[in-house]
Amino acid sequence: MPGQPIASPASMHHLVALLRRDDLDGAIEAGLMAAWPDAATASLDDDARTRLLDARARLQAAWDARARYRRRDARLAQRAAAREAARAPAPVAAPASAAEAALPPRPALPASAAAILARAKARAGGGA
Repeated sequence: MPGQPIASPASMHHLVALLRRDDLDGAIEAGLMAAWPDAATASLDDDARTRLLDARARLQAAWDARARYRRRDARLAQRAAAREAARAPAPVAAPASAAEAALPPRPALPASAAAILARAKARAGGGA
């Protein structure tokens, strides 16, 4: 098959030997996770084939879990940033001119005055 490396029986036996020595890093560097045809393991006995294929499956599952964890961590960080942005107070607008900055702040209306103002606005607007 073009584009797919052909694994030799010697390289398959080398991978199994590395796995038997618990040298997973060496096996990865030797091509454990490389794409090779299913027939490449034909020269191995059943125990070696099982060890090789199980190691590949466990490693792939671990890599997939790590990728899921990283995506979850990124989603949680994004949600936390959005929550923090929503909680942040709105920026206070600077006064338009120096004259406005010199004026003391106007006090808020007392509740009774606000109610009178609201009724006046309602009557002026047509009673709505």
